[in-house]
Amino acid sequence: MLKIGLLGAGRIGQVHAVNIVAHPQSELVAVSDKFDEPAEKLAQMHGATVRSSEDIIADPAIDAVLIATPTDTHADLLEAATAAGKAVLCEKPVDLDLKRALDCLARCEPHGKPIMVGFNRRFDPNFAHLKAAFDQGEIGKGELLSITSFDPAPPPVSYVKVSGGIFRDMAIHDFDMACWMYGALPDKVTAIGSSIVDPEIGKAGDFDTAVTTLEFSGGRIAVIKNSRRAAYGYDQRIEFLGSDGLLAAHNVLENTIEKITAHGATKAKPEHFFLERYAKAYQIEWNSFIEGVQGASPLPVTLKDGINALVVAEAAALSAREGRSVDIAKEILR
Repeated sequence: MLKIGLLGAGRIGQVHAVNIVAHPQSELVAVSDKFDEPAEKLAQMHGATVRSSEDIIADPAIDAVLIATPTDTHADLLEAATAAGKAVLCEKPVDLDLKRALDCLARCEPHGKPIMVGFNRRFDPNFAHLKAAFDQGEIGKGELLSITSFDPAPPPVSYVKVSGGIFRDMAIHDFDMACWMYGALPDKVTAIGSSIVDPEIGKAGDFDTAVTTLEFSGGRIAVIKNSRRAAYGYDQRIEFLGSDGLLAAHNVLENTIEKITAHGATKAKPEHFFLERYAKAYQIEWNSFIEGVQGASPLPVTLKDGINALVVAEAAALSAREGRSVDIAKEILR
C-alpha cells in the first residue's frame, strides 16, 4: 500500500483524490493547497490530513506525491520531491519555460526516482486501442495523423493571461499525442493562430483558434486543430491514415440513443468537457502510475516525454508569432 500526498486541492486535484482513494494499492494520507478551505474540505472527505507541501515532501512515511498545483510551482516541487526520495506524478506541463523544464530534468534524473507526467489522453481507452492497432501494423506505415481538440467554451481571460498560451496550455496534450503516435519528435513545426472567439483573448496576447502542422522524418505529417469554442460540446477525435488503411477514434457521446424519424436522424452531443470525457482515462493513468512505482511495468509517460511536448509547444508558439516554420533541432534544441 503506497501512502500518497496530494499537492493541490483544486478541480484536477479533486479528480485525482477520488482515484487515489479508490485504488486498492494507494492511500491518500495528506493534502496541501495554498487555500485552506479546499484543502480541508478534500481532506475531510477522504480521511486525510491537511499539511503544507513542504511537510508532505519531507515526511519519510509518504511514498509518493501527486502534483496538481499551479504550473509555475511544478518544477520546484518535482525537484524537492525527488530529492526527498519520493515517486511523483505531476500534472502537465513541467513548466511554461523550456529552459526551466530542462534544468528540472537535469536535477531530478540523478535521484533515480519514478516520475510520470500527467498526459491523461494517452490512457483514454479509445486512443490507446488506436495506438495499439497502429503499433501492430494494422494500417501499415503511418503517413498522416489528424487530431481535433475543441473546448466547449473559452476560459476566463484571467486564466489565459497566466496559462502560457494555447500551445503550451491546450495544444500541448495533442503535441504529446502526436509524438506518442509516431514515436518521435517532429523535425519541423508550422503553426497559425487567430483570435476570433473572444477578442479579449487576442488582447491578452493569445490565440483561441489554431492549426499546427508537424513534419516528422520520412515525410510523415500530423495536423492538429484547436479551438477554444465548440458550441456542441467537447470535441476530441483522431484519424490516422496509413499505407494500408485508416484508424479513427470518434467522440464519446453523452449517451448512445439515436432518434430516426421521417424528418431525419439525431444523436446525443459529445461529452461536455474533460472531466466527463476523460474520467476513465484518469483512473487508468493512476493505475499505471501505481504499477510503475511498484515495478510491475515501466512508467508510460516520462519526464522527458513531458519536455518533448513542451519543445513542440515552444516551436509552435514561435512559428505562430513569427509567421514561419521552425526547425526544432536548429532553433529549439540548439
